[in-house]
Amino acid sequence: MEIISNPFFEFAAILIIASLVGLVGRVFRQPLIVAFIGVGILVGPWGLDLLESIENVHLLAELGIAILLFAIGLKLDLTLIKSTGKVALLTGMGQVLFTSFFGYIIALGFGFSNLVALYIAVALTFSSTIIIVKLLSDKKEIDSLHGQISIGFLIVQDIVVVLAMILLSALGVDSGNNPALEIALVVGKGLGMLAVVAFMMKYVLPRIVKAMVHSQELIILFSISWALVLAAAGDYLGFSKEVGAFLAGISLASSDYREIISGKMTTLRDFLLLFFFINLGAELDLSLIGEQIKPAIIFSVFVLVGNPLIVLIIMGLMGYRKRTSFLSGLAVAQISEFSLILASLGLQLGHIDDETMGLITLVGLITIGLSTYMILYSHQIFDFVSPLLGIFEKRNPWRESTVRHLEEMKFDVIIFGLGRYGNNIAKSLERNGKKVMGVDFDPSAIERWKKKGRTAQLGDAEDPDLPELLPLKNVNVIISTLSEFEINLYLLKVLKHSNYPGRIVLTQHNAGHAKKLIDAGAHMILFPFVDAVGSGFISKLEDCFNEAVQDCNNKEHNDQSGPGS
Repeated sequence: MEIISNPFFEFAAILIIASLVGLVGRVFRQPLIVAFIGVGILVGPWGLDLLESIENVHLLAELGIAILLFAIGLKLDLTLIKSTGKVALLTGMGQVLFTSFFGYIIALGFGFSNLVALYIAVALTFSSTIIIVKLLSDKKEIDSLHGQISIGFLIVQDIVVVLAMILLSALGVDSGNNPALEIALVVGKGLGMLAVVAFMMKYVLPRIVKAMVHSQELIILFSISWALVLAAAGDYLGFSKEVGAFLAGISLASSDYREIISGKMTTLRDFLLLFFFINLGAELDLSLIGEQIKPAIIFSVFVLVGNPLIVLIIMGLMGYRKRTSFLSGLAVAQISEFSLILASLGLQLGHIDDETMGLITLVGLITIGLSTYMILYSHQIFDFVSPLLGIFEKRNPWRESTVRHLEEMKFDVIIFGLGRYGNNIAKSLERNGKKVMGVDFDPSAIERWKKKGRTAQLGDAEDPDLPELLPLKNVNVIISTLSEFEINLYLLKVLKHSNYPGRIVLTQHNAGHAKKLIDAGAHMILFPFVDAVGSGFISKLEDCFNEAVQDCNNKEHNDQSGPGS
């Protein structure tokens, strides 16, 4: 153990263990988040007890959290806040009030005192921004409508948790502070910090970034430094480090180089987040959870079912479709690392005992573990429970119906995926006189498309109900510019199941996958790195249009002639 006591060897051992456990997790199709929390338990006091440098691991974990929130702020479209701000606020506050109230009632039912019940209720309220953002990023759903809404109400929760910790601290026996004064000070400091960041964003940061543009290394170094400086400032002013790092990201979001910065941050972010999950697992005290299994199961079911349910109800009343509401609701089906921090604060203040701390820890293990699977397999779960969710959707979910009387409109082609490739295809088709409609799950992409005078519909290619929103009978060709094989295969099956009569054109990079899609019924495959969007490309699509029109004419002729002709 003398070798392991050397921090360098200690970290080498932890990383190789993490690699092996992660590999085992991948073999058994387990999420890496759960695997890395397991690594923390394995190398912590309840396992091999290798963590002599726990302070270093904790520091790296905090750096990972800061970089993650910085990256999210960096990608945040400020115009999107205007469109999702209302639903984020109402859903976030509605879920907080619902969980706090009923969690408090359940805790009182188990015989806990008022103050302990309050701690438990508040701990159940908050969901993990870090875990949700990581899962959504891995699934490439961070820019989707439900992803943006989820991030919105998680940010609302993060603001509430700061105020909750101030209030609970003020309830301490030895605290002589005025809670109202504490809140007023936090609000004042928050407004001051926002004013400074806004000034830097407008007058200072653009000049600094422009001066460093010729050196990517300098831009990345400055970006990390800026993220950590604001994270430290947020912590010093009484907020969380996450809030400061998030503001740092927002302040650079309008930069022309944000994509370069974001791309360079990805590997660093993922590496540092490894230590967050290891730290979370290592700090779990397993000795405290034995006697709390029954209440922990009850509270866990409440969080796993009750929290998504209230989100479904609120978003349904606001006019969102059941699929968007369901996928957003899964983001609150677990408690947060803040819940454990809050419980630790209560333990230090003498408000709760070790058993209560064990209860909250066990609820954290159960809900984080299960909700991870719920989010990873969210689409499959939705397909299974969709028939039961109709009561949470209005007859006309108007917030996601961007086109009125769409079924009466006629288009030559619908394009799924409105990125650069999809936009280039649309330009080429329009030059050839084709009428184009677009579909994308990113609200900002829809807005950009509509500003060019085109028709667009917010939707997800993996949504089984999407064909109901599209004028499929009046479209000759559907083109998917999405390159993911599974998504294209799913879209193909959904269109076939909906009896779509036209031609289906899909995009692939892999020849083997392309053959499978052709065998499954696709009429044409696009290869972005091979096909040039020019005359030859349009000629191939024209053939698809002609075949689709000919099929349509033949069908009409057969319908008129009757089966005996």
